[in-house]
Amino acid sequence: MAPHKKIALLGSTGSIGTQTLDIIAEYPDLFSVEVLIAGSNVDLLIQQAIKHKPKYAIIANENLFSQLRDALAPLGINVATGKKAICDAMALDSIDVVVTAAVGYSGLEPTISAIKAGKRIALANKETLVVAGELITSLLKDSASTIIPVDSEHSAIYQCLVGEDPKSIKKLIITASGGPFRNKTLKEIEQVTVADALKHPNWSMGAKITIDSATMLNKAFEIIEARWLFNIDADKIEAIVHPQSIIHSMVEFVDNSVKAQLGLPDMHLPIRYALGDATRLTTTAPALTLADYATLTFEKPNTEKFPCLNLAYEALKSKGNTACIINAANEIAVAAFLKQQISFLDIYKIIEKSIANIPFIKSPTFEDYVNTNTETRAYAESIIK
Repeated sequence: MAPHKKIALLGSTGSIGTQTLDIIAEYPDLFSVEVLIAGSNVDLLIQQAIKHKPKYAIIANENLFSQLRDALAPLGINVATGKKAICDAMALDSIDVVVTAAVGYSGLEPTISAIKAGKRIALANKETLVVAGELITSLLKDSASTIIPVDSEHSAIYQCLVGEDPKSIKKLIITASGGPFRNKTLKEIEQVTVADALKHPNWSMGAKITIDSATMLNKAFEIIEARWLFNIDADKIEAIVHPQSIIHSMVEFVDNSVKAQLGLPDMHLPIRYALGDATRLTTTAPALTLADYATLTFEKPNTEKFPCLNLAYEALKSKGNTACIINAANEIAVAAFLKQQISFLDIYKIIEKSIANIPFIKSPTFEDYVNTNTETRAYAESIIK
């Protein structure tokens, strides 16, 4: 039997976080929760802590600390708040695996702390590699830390590459559902509402990532992430629309053979694989029945309707802090769209304006990323106002 692993879960109250807790509960002999960390959903964090009894529970929002402390005091759970407490928790000796399930830029600094502490990281926070892929790659070279991807697409590629020579890779093919607006015209997309954009055809995800899927910026981020995860040049990574979301990604090799990983559109599968240290854990979860999917189709993405997809190649070509600008502008624009302050197509316009107006830094340090993020957010908010 594999040794028991103690898990630190960053972003425990989000979509990936709650599903990770499902997996931990499914295999009590293999996993237990050592640290639970949430942003501001203190009520759910309290419920999770009562159920899973971690040693530590941390809330990022300092205004909610007293509520967390008062609720968990009788249980003897150590409570803390703020960015420093989160980063310090990543380096605890008792932790075997860090699951980074936080959404957005907030996952970057804790992931860096986990790398410096030499932890095994199950990475679901794609923005870490999007914003600072070059920095993360260089930190990993000097650390005992390893990263196993949790995103379904990158998990699929990771699985397809097991036992393969990296030199034999011809192309990485990342699949995309096409989102809720795949069959709409550009004129129709101009009129879509928040409710329309939140109706993903296949996946159940949080609001932010669902909007990113609708704009296809999520796929652009996955291309950037794949470039750093697998050390592959951008011109060898492409996206293809696969509306059924059964093939999660593919790898084409130099002999023209293609390997694919298939499964139901369910994040429990890649989370289970990552927590299991890339070993297969037996499960009673529903299985894929191919007869139920008589047709699997593929089509080229329409970058005229979904120009955000091209931002991946723009960011990887210019390098520097470009992807950091894109991510920060997008986080502000998506939040504004969800509040119905801007239209759906305005998201791309705000990102483009931010790229044009925020100073480019060719070789950014960590502090440069922090400053770029702050500056871009302020600029994007000024456009919206």
